[in-house]
Amino acid sequence: MMAADRTVHGVPPSLSAKVVGSFAYLTVRDRMPTILTRVIDTIHRNKNKFFEEYGEEGIQAEKQTISLLSKMRNELLTDKPLLALTDSLQDTESWNQYLQRQQKLQGDQDVSWFKSPWLYVECYMYRRVQEALWLNPPISDYDVFNEGKTQSFFESQQAMMTLCTYMEGVNKNMEGLSKNQLFEHFNKLLQVSLWGNKCDLSISAGQDNSQKTSPIDSLDSLQPFILVNDSNRVWSALISPQRPGQSKKSTSARVDIVLDNSGFELFTDLVLADFLVSSHLAHEVHFHGKSLPWFVSDVTANDFQWTIRQTTAANHKWMSKSGVQWKSHLKEGTWSYHDHPFWTQPHEFCDMEADAPDLYATLQGADLVLFKGDLNYRKLTGDREWDHAAGFHAALRGFGPAPLCSLRTLKANVQVGLQPGQGEKLASQDPEWMTSGKYAVIQFDNAKSEHKD
Repeated sequence: MMAADRTVHGVPPSLSAKVVGSFAYLTVRDRMPTILTRVIDTIHRNKNKFFEEYGEEGIQAEKQTISLLSKMRNELLTDKPLLALTDSLQDTESWNQYLQRQQKLQGDQDVSWFKSPWLYVECYMYRRVQEALWLNPPISDYDVFNEGKTQSFFESQQAMMTLCTYMEGVNKNMEGLSKNQLFEHFNKLLQVSLWGNKCDLSISAGQDNSQKTSPIDSLDSLQPFILVNDSNRVWSALISPQRPGQSKKSTSARVDIVLDNSGFELFTDLVLADFLVSSHLAHEVHFHGKSLPWFVSDVTANDFQWTIRQTTAANHKWMSKSGVQWKSHLKEGTWSYHDHPFWTQPHEFCDMEADAPDLYATLQGADLVLFKGDLNYRKLTGDREWDHAAGFHAALRGFGPAPLCSLRTLKANVQVGLQPGQGEKLASQDPEWMTSGKYAVIQFDNAKSEHKD
């Protein structure tokens, strides 16, 4: 059932920490233990809060959670076999089945931290953090990454104000905009959402990564760093539902945005979604977030609601006006937020149709799906050792619920869809090109069209 089978003809192996010195190896050896240390430190620093809220029981939960996390950190550092989960959340069985699949695939070799697919062990680490908390009520619902996410939001406020001021100008003149002018604004906001993805706390292992410059003013200078730019094809997918002779309302698109980071990136996604609805390019936007705190800065339902509340309460005329507008989009059902356990599992997306058919069917209802960020790109392409010139369509391996686009700044060493020789040229100029967040792609695929990459 699982597409991640090394024996499939022409499919390269998964990226893994087996390759000493690779980005996967350095992530498992250095970055992941650092993140666990920060998680342990955060829980310890909040023990007074747990005591105030839950008394002695809170202190006991804090100690036991830290003990489980320290044990996992030690297992990671010493390359021990991965263990089955022992909690009873809705996805526990699915995770344990995935471990069994990996055991079958790897045969005699242990499914351990350094020998297994990097995508799997990294996702597994975050799920084990959740297990440690869940096994220790009353602090089961504590979001260990919340402090970093809120800090990132507040430190990016200047850039947010600039964006809202820009949007106010666009909204004032919306009715008089020509199709070309609409495309120009769409393109700018798509790129702002693209570069918003630079603000990723899991890459900086939780260090400050906020946005401090004006996002609109930076676009021209960032243009040369977009390695693949399929904006025109994204635009075509967006406007194709608008058939002549029908009202805009009945023919505008439904756009789904599969979110990545909270803080500034989520804010840019909300601004883009607001523009899509205000311009009648979309009649509905569905946001997809995570059901658990994930990869340090990923968006949960709490983060989503909190961001809109903070925006509404901002001490800035156009920013608070945006927040009020966003609230009304949600109230009217023009916007909706969804999560699904599949987004916090280790599966490649080509497994979705078989392993999460309900989610696949949901995405099939969209006219365009925007996948934000690096983790989504890794799952779209299976996080494998693809040749850089391999086609994006081929790397998706049959995943195509709807026309889709990846908006991603590069922070992991998988990249497809480049021109022959382009990857090699970049590597000779900048050895860190795939992992520094300096380069980006806007990559589109429409499985339903005749086109094949």
